Amino acid sequence: MRSAWLALVATGTLFVNAPAHAQTYDPSYPICMQIYGQVGYFDCRYTSLAQCKYLAVGRSASCVVNPYYPQPRAAPRSRRSG
Repeated sequence: MRSAWLALVATGTLFVNAPAHAQTYDPSYPICMQIYGQVGYFDCRYTSLAQCKYLAVGRSASCVVNPYYPQPRAAPRSRRSG
């Protein structure tokens, strides 16, 4: 019983000491609003810079392009033999 308790405490200690990483950008939208303050964060739910800038008026914030938004790939060019 004692060894099971020690194993549980050791496992709990490992999880408490592990660093937590939060994802900063949401890859679902191309534009993010960076909000400044004591706790700064990114709000990624905008489809255009104009939309983001309109909603950022009067706030301590700026709009940025989401670097994790998947960019559309160009269609491969077909080679014609001729």
